[in-house]
Amino acid sequence: MKMSLMAVVLAFAGFASGQQTFPANPATPQPQSAAPGAAAQPQQKKEIKDPAEYNAYVGAIQQADDTAKISGLEAFLKQYPNSVMKEDALEALLAAYQKTNNQPQMLDAAQRIVQADPNNLQALALLTYTARANVEGGKDPQKNLADATQYATRGLQALPVATKPEGMTDADFGKLKNQAAVIFNGAAGFAALQSKDYAHAEQYLRAAIQTEPNDLRNVYPLALAYLTGTPPDNVNGLFFIARAATLMAGAPNEPQIEAYGKSQYSKYHGSDQGWTDVLAAAKTSPLPPAGFTVTQYVPPTPAQQAHDLVKDKTPDDIKKMSFADWELVLSAGSPEDGEKVWSVIKGVALQMEATVIQATPTEVQVAASQDDIDQKRADIVVTMTGPIPERSIPKDGASFDFGGTPLSYVPSPFVMTMEKGVLLRAATPKKAPVHHKTTTQ
Repeated sequence: MKMSLMAVVLAFAGFASGQQTFPANPATPQPQSAAPGAAAQPQQKKEIKDPAEYNAYVGAIQQADDTAKISGLEAFLKQYPNSVMKEDALEALLAAYQKTNNQPQMLDAAQRIVQADPNNLQALALLTYTARANVEGGKDPQKNLADATQYATRGLQALPVATKPEGMTDADFGKLKNQAAVIFNGAAGFAALQSKDYAHAEQYLRAAIQTEPNDLRNVYPLALAYLTGTPPDNVNGLFFIARAATLMAGAPNEPQIEAYGKSQYSKYHGSDQGWTDVLAAAKTSPLPPAGFTVTQYVPPTPAQQAHDLVKDKTPDDIKKMSFADWELVLSAGSPEDGEKVWSVIKGVALQMEATVIQATPTEVQVAASQDDIDQKRADIVVTMTGPIPERSIPKDGASFDFGGTPLSYVPSPFVMTMEKGVLLRAATPKKAPVHHKTTTQ
């Protein structure tokens, strides 16, 4: 099983403390500063000048038992709070608390370390990681999110100026910095995502996965940052949500993540065709491969829909179209498409069912398309051939069967005017809206 980033950082902390670097013995002569113009000398080691302080430090740091070491180091720090070895003692104390699985005291030691050295990578990484984990676990999220942001920011500022611990190789120090950078960038990006600062969330989280591409803890929120940003970056978002699903392979939450990614893909692409190709690409590549893209589905405009409705229609086909289709072509279609419909139905006696919006003995305003029925807006005005008897005038909202002849229309807002209107059936109370096709008489 892959070691967590925090375990790696703590391992380095344990490594540093395990070196048991001792200060110079006050009884031993120390190198002097080089004369001007001379070759640079190795950095002078820390020196405790008080023999009692020296013995107290060495006695504590050499304890094999972690409980005894903790007791000795705490006593040393209390007795010599300004010792030149304070930071070293605190780092050893942190490692000892880690070995005894005392997390509260381990975190306390880390906080004391950053007070002594604001650029200490191990302590900042531990505090950052823990604060973020607390947010993810729902533990005092507001405070811990603020702490995670603060420590991550300090950690990112410390990385360029951090000094290598004595006894650590360049390779190990580079590895430590990389792992700490993942923790700092990941937490900063996670916090930015919670604040809906999508641009910074993408920036920090992308930096984190470029160093550690298999860290689901950062891959998944990066996908969310891309997909929910304003505006969204769907191509990157779909790749990384697929990447998260592949990293989750076999885990209980894999189906939910994969289903979410598939639904977002279908929404953007117009169908799920090609989704398996995205999953395959994400499985073999930690970052979008060169040329990776997802084609966005662009729905046809109303004018395009209108043209598609009539482009292959014969006059008989046009007569059988629904009123809603006529309305779409006449209101949103090109002049040529509109004329193709209007030339077929103008002056032709039609019969249809509609919903009454308002009626008088000589004129009835009705809604014949479902959209206009829902909006209670008249899309046809029928002038009756003769007055409707008072008892037969249809009520508002009633279903109304009538005949009429199209005379003219206004495209926007669409209203068709009909003449020679006749009542074909007594009006009945309107039930659930039903979309009916028109027929010619």
